[in-house]
Amino acid sequence: MRPNWDEFYGSAGRAVSAVAKLGGQAALHCYLTPTAKDVIDARKTAEGFVVRDSVTIENISFYYEHGLARPKFWRPTSQLSPLQVKDDLVLRYGMLESTAVVNADYAVFDPQNVDMPESFHHNGSTANHLALVLNRYEARALLRAAESLPLDQVAQQLAQQERAEVVVIKCGPQGALVWHSGKATQVPAYETTKVWKIGSGDQFAANFAYAWMEERRDPVEAADRASRATAFYCQHLGFPTAAELDNYKPDPILVSGDYKNGVRRKVYLAGPFFTLGELWVVDQARRSLLDMGLDVFSPYHDVGPGDAADVVPKDIEGIRDCDLLLAIMDGSDAGTVFEVGFAYRDGKPVIVYAENETAENCKMMVGSGCFMRQDFVSAIYKTGWVAASL
Repeated sequence: MRPNWDEFYGSAGRAVSAVAKLGGQAALHCYLTPTAKDVIDARKTAEGFVVRDSVTIENISFYYEHGLARPKFWRPTSQLSPLQVKDDLVLRYGMLESTAVVNADYAVFDPQNVDMPESFHHNGSTANHLALVLNRYEARALLRAAESLPLDQVAQQLAQQERAEVVVIKCGPQGALVWHSGKATQVPAYETTKVWKIGSGDQFAANFAYAWMEERRDPVEAADRASRATAFYCQHLGFPTAAELDNYKPDPILVSGDYKNGVRRKVYLAGPFFTLGELWVVDQARRSLLDMGLDVFSPYHDVGPGDAADVVPKDIEGIRDCDLLLAIMDGSDAGTVFEVGFAYRDGKPVIVYAENETAENCKMMVGSGCFMRQDFVSAIYKTGWVAASL
């Protein structure tokens, strides 16, 4: 909904575009309705990939209010027959409407399911060389591992359980952990000034798969290349060519020793909450920050409305007790402007989300070194990255 965006994609649809843009030859195996087929056929002609489709009459649809919202989705009322894919190099994604039985020499599998991730071999799939690409929640769920088990041990045990040659676990601001040949190596995540979140994980898996399977790069090098390609996608909402990726040198996200050791910073969430719309944005921001593993002090949620004599001291104490501040600035609410100034005076980092404000109204914040962001998702991610660096 915001930013406005409406396309036919899906994980494999993004992946085939990414591989084609890198110069690879790729075939997309998927289910398509007649309407979707018309769109994908136009893309395949423009981008140079092949489509091996199975016809269905029911589309899967996703609706996001913003890139960090929990999506609403519609799936077919019945499970479709499994796709059958046999080839030398296969990238397989988990699917809602069915599954894909893969027989490959090299395979990369991204299960795409936090609650009940599917084992690659469960449906009869085989591969001589298998790499798993998962986020940390999927990795623990697939292994049924406790939160206390270190990620390097999660990766090692997953490799044994799934008969995988490589396990890549994506770890947010800390980048990705790559387990290969009995060794765990960390590759960084890279910072961008904009974040287009939807499909970023698909971009990582596609670029890792191409670098590891097609170019036969070392898994650590392939994962680092995938991390940079993901940053390119988040910044530009596009897929890089091989030359663009070679020349793309974003800065790695800096992560402090405290963050690596499990310390989680507290964010003061400043913003007006006098209308239903304002309150909705504050609530969405709070939920998104909590989902990132941050502690949040929200005046609305933690203090509530009241007289100035009662509310203001508690809010000021909340700023003093926090490590950084995120301000929702549209409307230039006087209380929010005061909170930004107070946090600045205390030497705390300030991130400002201002989508519709004038340059004049933002002058003091820009001039005092606040981190300015013009869209909601980018502001939330910048807050998480700054917190990780403290």
